[in-house]
Amino acid sequence: MAVGPVQLLVLGFSHPEFHGEIIAELEKLRESDTVRVIDALAVHKDADGEIEVQHLSNLSKEEAIELGSKVGALLGLGIDGEEGMEAGAAEGAEPAADGIDFLSKDEGAWDVLEEIPNDSAAALILIEHHWAVPLRDAVARAGGFRISDGFISPLDLIEIGLVSAAEAEQLHALETKAQAPANA
Repeated sequence: MAVGPVQLLVLGFSHPEFHGEIIAELEKLRESDTVRVIDALAVHKDADGEIEVQHLSNLSKEEAIELGSKVGALLGLGIDGEEGMEAGAAEGAEPAADGIDFLSKDEGAWDVLEEIPNDSAAALILIEHHWAVPLRDAVARAGGFRISDGFISPLDLIEIGLVSAAEAEQLHALETKAQAPANA
Protein backbone atom coordinates (compact mmCIF):
# COMPACT_ATOMS: atom_id res chain seq x y z
CA MET A 1 0.00 0.00 0.00
CA ALA A 2 1.31 3.47 -0.89
CA VAL A 3 2.03 5.79 2.00
CA GLY A 4 0.19 9.08 1.74
CA PRO A 5 1.69 12.46 2.52
CA VAL A 6 2.59 12.71 6.21
CA GLN A 7 2.02 15.83 8.31
CA LEU A 8 3.05 16.77 11.83
CA LEU A 9 0.36 18.77 13.63
CA VAL A 10 1.48 20.70 16.71
CA LEU A 11 -1.50 21.87 18.77
CA GLY A 12 -0.88 24.04 21.83
CA PHE A 13 -2.78 24.03 25.12
CA SER A 14 -2.51 26.50 28.00
CA HIS A 15 -4.20 24.18 30.47
CA PRO A 16 -4.66 20.81 28.75
CA GLU A 17 -7.59 18.65 29.59
CA PHE A 18 -7.10 15.66 27.32
CA HIS A 19 -10.36 13.72 27.47
CA GLY A 20 -9.78 11.61 24.37
CA GLU A 21 -11.96 13.82 22.19
CA ILE A 22 -9.10 14.70 19.81
CA ILE A 23 -8.14 11.06 19.32
CA ALA A 24 -11.83 10.15 18.87
CA GLU A 25 -12.15 12.68 16.03
CA LEU A 26 -8.97 11.41 14.39
CA GLU A 27 -10.30 7.86 14.73
CA LYS A 28 -13.46 8.89 12.81
CA LEU A 29 -11.23 10.10 10.00
CA ARG A 30 -9.31 6.81 10.12
CA GLU A 31 -12.52 4.80 9.88
CA SER A 32 -13.39 6.68 6.68
CA ASP A 33 -9.82 5.96 5.43
CA THR A 34 -9.18 9.70 5.20
CA VAL A 35 -6.20 9.89 7.58
CA ARG A 36 -4.22 7.51 9.77
CA VAL A 37 -2.65 8.54 13.06
CA ILE A 38 0.92 7.26 12.88
CA ASP A 39 1.90 8.56 16.30
CA ALA A 40 0.71 11.10 18.86
CA LEU A 41 2.55 12.54 21.84
CA ALA A 42 1.58 14.94 24.60
CA VAL A 43 4.48 17.24 25.51
CA HIS A 44 4.24 19.17 28.77
CA LYS A 45 6.71 22.03 29.22
CA ASP A 46 7.11 23.45 32.73
CA ALA A 47 7.85 27.09 33.58
CA ASP A 48 11.60 26.40 33.26
CA GLY A 49 11.25 24.75 29.85
CA GLU A 50 11.76 21.19 31.11
CA ILE A 51 9.87 18.69 28.97
CA GLU A 52 7.79 15.65 29.95
CA VAL A 53 6.47 13.38 27.19
CA GLN A 54 3.74 10.74 27.08
CA HIS A 55 1.94 8.86 24.32
CA LEU A 56 -1.40 10.35 23.34
CA SER A 57 -2.83 7.56 21.27
CA ASN A 58 -5.49 4.92 20.99
CA LEU A 59 -3.02 2.37 19.64
CA SER A 60 -2.88 -0.96 21.38
CA LYS A 61 0.29 -1.71 23.36
CA GLU A 62 1.41 -4.09 20.58
CA GLU A 63 0.83 -1.46 17.85
CA ALA A 64 2.68 1.17 19.88
CA ILE A 65 5.64 -1.19 20.31
CA GLU A 66 5.60 -2.07 16.59
CA LEU A 67 5.44 1.54 15.42
CA GLY A 68 7.66 2.96 18.14
CA SER A 69 7.67 6.68 18.70
CA LYS A 70 7.90 8.13 15.20
CA VAL A 71 7.42 11.69 16.48
CA GLY A 72 10.19 11.06 19.00
CA ALA A 73 12.44 9.80 16.22
CA LEU A 74 11.73 12.87 14.07
CA LEU A 75 12.58 15.22 16.92
CA GLY A 76 15.27 13.17 18.67
CA LEU A 77 12.90 12.94 21.62
CA GLY A 78 12.06 9.82 23.58
CA ILE A 79 9.68 8.53 26.18
CA ASP A 80 10.59 6.67 29.40
CA GLY A 81 13.12 9.10 30.84
CA GLU A 82 16.80 9.13 29.91
CA GLU A 83 16.66 5.69 28.30
CA GLY A 84 13.75 6.68 26.08
CA MET A 85 15.35 10.02 25.21
CA GLU A 86 18.49 8.21 24.08
CA ALA A 87 16.44 5.70 22.06
CA GLY A 88 14.45 8.49 20.36
CA ALA A 89 17.63 10.39 19.56
CA ALA A 90 19.28 7.23 18.20
CA GLU A 91 16.27 6.35 16.03
CA GLY A 92 16.29 9.86 14.57
CA ALA A 93 20.08 9.85 14.17
CA GLU A 94 20.25 6.65 12.11
CA PRO A 95 18.59 8.14 8.99
CA ALA A 96 20.56 11.36 9.49
CA ALA A 97 23.76 9.30 9.26
CA ASP A 98 22.50 8.15 5.85
CA GLY A 99 22.19 11.76 4.71
CA ILE A 100 18.48 12.17 5.49
CA ASP A 101 17.84 15.37 7.44
CA PHE A 102 14.29 15.41 8.86
CA LEU A 103 13.61 18.51 10.93
CA SER A 104 17.10 19.94 10.86
CA LYS A 105 18.45 22.63 13.12
CA ASP A 106 19.62 24.66 10.12
CA GLU A 107 18.75 28.34 10.15
CA GLY A 108 15.10 28.73 9.25
CA ALA A 109 14.25 25.10 10.12
CA TRP A 110 11.21 24.33 12.22
CA ASP A 111 12.21 23.77 15.87
CA VAL A 112 8.99 22.19 17.11
CA LEU A 113 9.98 21.86 20.75
CA GLU A 114 11.29 25.42 20.97
CA GLU A 115 7.98 26.78 19.70
CA ILE A 116 6.03 25.21 22.56
CA PRO A 117 5.73 27.99 25.16
CA ASN A 118 6.99 27.33 28.68
CA ASP A 119 4.28 26.42 31.19
CA SER A 120 2.02 24.89 28.55
CA ALA A 121 1.50 21.67 26.63
CA ALA A 122 1.22 20.51 23.06
CA ALA A 123 -0.20 17.52 21.25
CA LEU A 124 2.18 16.40 18.49
CA ILE A 125 0.19 14.30 16.05
CA LEU A 126 1.82 12.63 13.06
CA ILE A 127 -0.84 11.80 10.49
CA GLU A 128 -0.83 10.20 7.08
CA HIS A 129 -3.22 11.67 4.50
CA HIS A 130 -4.72 8.63 2.72
CA TRP A 131 -7.07 10.85 0.72
CA ALA A 132 -4.12 12.59 -0.96
CA VAL A 133 -2.42 9.47 -2.41
CA PRO A 134 -4.23 9.51 -5.79
CA LEU A 135 -3.78 13.29 -6.11
CA ARG A 136 -0.09 13.12 -5.19
CA ASP A 137 0.49 10.28 -7.64
CA ALA A 138 -1.33 12.15 -10.44
CA VAL A 139 0.78 15.26 -9.77
CA ALA A 140 3.96 13.15 -9.87
CA ARG A 141 2.93 11.46 -13.15
CA ALA A 142 2.43 14.94 -14.61
CA GLY A 143 5.97 15.91 -13.54
CA GLY A 144 4.81 18.00 -10.58
CA PHE A 145 6.30 18.23 -7.11
CA ARG A 146 5.52 19.81 -3.73
CA ILE A 147 7.02 23.25 -3.24
CA SER A 148 5.32 24.26 0.00
CA ASP A 149 2.19 23.81 2.09
CA GLY A 150 0.54 25.33 5.13
CA PHE A 151 -2.72 26.21 6.78
CA ILE A 152 -4.31 29.55 5.90
CA SER A 153 -5.57 31.82 8.68
CA PRO A 154 -9.33 32.48 8.52
CA LEU A 155 -8.50 36.21 8.60
CA ASP A 156 -6.75 35.85 5.24
CA LEU A 157 -9.89 34.36 3.70
CA ILE A 158 -11.91 37.58 3.99
CA GLU A 159 -10.12 39.27 1.08
CA ILE A 160 -10.95 36.46 -1.31
CA GLY A 161 -14.60 36.31 -0.26
CA LEU A 162 -14.50 32.79 1.15
CA VAL A 163 -15.77 33.91 4.57
CA SER A 164 -17.29 37.09 5.95
CA ALA A 165 -15.39 39.25 8.45
CA ALA A 166 -17.68 38.01 11.24
CA GLU A 167 -17.13 34.36 10.28
CA ALA A 168 -13.38 34.90 10.06
CA GLU A 169 -13.29 36.50 13.50
CA GLN A 170 -15.24 33.57 14.96
CA LEU A 171 -12.96 31.00 13.32
CA HIS A 172 -9.83 32.91 14.33
CA ALA A 173 -11.06 33.16 17.93
CA LEU A 174 -11.82 29.43 17.93
CA GLU A 175 -8.29 28.63 16.71
CA THR A 176 -6.47 31.00 19.08
CA LYS A 177 -8.72 31.56 22.12
CA ALA A 178 -6.66 29.45 24.51
CA GLN A 179 -3.30 30.58 23.22
CA ALA A 180 -0.47 29.80 25.62
CA PRO A 181 1.71 32.58 27.00
CA ALA A 182 4.86 33.48 25.08
CA ASN A 183 8.12 31.76 26.01
CA ALA A 184 9.83 33.39 28.95
